[in-house]
Amino acid sequence: MGALAGHFGRDVDRGVAKAVGIIESAARDGVDLLVFPDATIGGYLGDLRAPDLDELPPALDPEGPELSVISQAAGDMTVCIGYTEAAGGLRYNAAACVTGDGVLGHHRKVHQPAGESLAYAAGDAFAPFDTPVGRMGMLIDYDKTFPESARALATGGARIVAALSAWPASVTDRAARLPADRQSRLFDLYDCARAAENQIFVVSSNQTGVMGSLRFLGQAKVVGPGGEILATTRSKGGMATVSADVESEIGRARRVLDHLAELRPDAYHSGQVQQ
Repeated sequence: MGALAGHFGRDVDRGVAKAVGIIESAARDGVDLLVFPDATIGGYLGDLRAPDLDELPPALDPEGPELSVISQAAGDMTVCIGYTEAAGGLRYNAAACVTGDGVLGHHRKVHQPAGESLAYAAGDAFAPFDTPVGRMGMLIDYDKTFPESARALATGGARIVAALSAWPASVTDRAARLPADRQSRLFDLYDCARAAENQIFVVSSNQTGVMGSLRFLGQAKVVGPGGEILATTRSKGGMATVSADVESEIGRARRVLDHLAELRPDAYHSGQVQQ
């Protein structure tokens, strides 16, 4: 499993070519699952609070040539990659999971922070899907802040969750050093918590560098089903890779305490005040 931290900007052709080169390099290294950041193809917004609506990332047809090229390059590898999707006259912050056989899974970001709703429509579902590396699901950015997102995928049988991000440092209280930024702490916390509470693998990618007023954190990582960080790029660009027997490791994590089997949905009622 490989989680990428890297910078991808507005130039679609350049982004596709860069992604193909990374896929080819990962294939030589024996990577079976490669997770690119959110907005790999076409870049992300330059400002979360007041997006420039005249300088939005280009919206792409999911059946267009860009994903087709990524799919062809993937071959036997399972590749998750982010882009802006054009559909029904709307724009979505989206991700696709592909192999050489085509698109296996698709996700539109559901949870929207700050002013992102000015630039994108929101998705409305979390749907796991089958891949050569096992049953998976995808989250984008802010989705992983909400436990219900990963839980919906895990209860649907996902063993691996790909968390694709363009996650910046704090926009209101930025620290002088990225590792000290509060968003740096939260980014790691959410990755580890979502893995541990569902006893699954989380493969978390992120953008690096700067886009407009946003400075991205990096911190790509692979987290095991006990919530332990198995590999990380920290704040630098690069790829965090881990070899694991997914089924064996999840089985070991759930041997005594199986969180999903021990859920009590009948007790989870919000809005009730006990007298």
